[in-house]
Amino acid sequence: MKALIFGAGLGERMRPLTDTTPKPLLPVAGKPLIVWHLEKLAAIGIRDVVVNTSWLADRFPAVLGDGREWGLRLHYCYEGPTPLETGGGVWNALTLLEYNDMSTPFIAVNGDIWTDYDFARLPRDIDDDAHLVLVDNPDHHPKGDFALQPDGYVAPDGASRLTFAGIGVYRARLFDQWLDVIGENPESTASPPRFKLAPLLRAAMLRGRVRGEHHRGRWMDVGTPERLAEIDRQVRASQA
Repeated sequence: MKALIFGAGLGERMRPLTDTTPKPLLPVAGKPLIVWHLEKLAAIGIRDVVVNTSWLADRFPAVLGDGREWGLRLHYCYEGPTPLETGGGVWNALTLLEYNDMSTPFIAVNGDIWTDYDFARLPRDIDDDAHLVLVDNPDHHPKGDFALQPDGYVAPDGASRLTFAGIGVYRARLFDQWLDVIGENPESTASPPRFKLAPLLRAAMLRGRVRGEHHRGRWMDVGTPERLAEIDRQVRASQA
């Protein structure tokens, strides 16, 4: 099983911190955000991790090297000066993620989150197209994203919506006929294509192909300098 960490965002809301440092390399309690993920992935036996890059792409290998520090093999997937969004980012990295088998599952994690979620809870195999980790809605995203049903399946909408944590297990077949879902436009027909992952997930939910779980522990979308400072304070306090 392999993993992908999304590291290609421009980090525009984090300026000036991201003028010289990509957001996933910003530190929390003295450790880059992405390293928290690398350690968790290594702890569950993952050995190959793809990191997609765009803004300040050369900073990733300069800081992380080839991954051997964590017993990993890091594969950098440069998307060009304009990030390909989450869907396009996965699509562009599929050849590095799969084992010549479109049904092989892989893990994908947003590089700009911090969480105490235990990656050992992620299923190593899934019958569906995706397994998503959901969290309570933060103040900056009160309406949530998707609804977790009592049977463990995830719906696009519902009475009790939760926020997608940016942690999931996917099968590459989620991208079967992706263009039919996204529709043709200048970005989706470009090479490589640029599109979001959420429409594919919603389409799969309507087919009953997405399961999920509710993580009730700590989680932070590190989207602003204020949130970065807050999670840094929280983690340092927990380590004291």
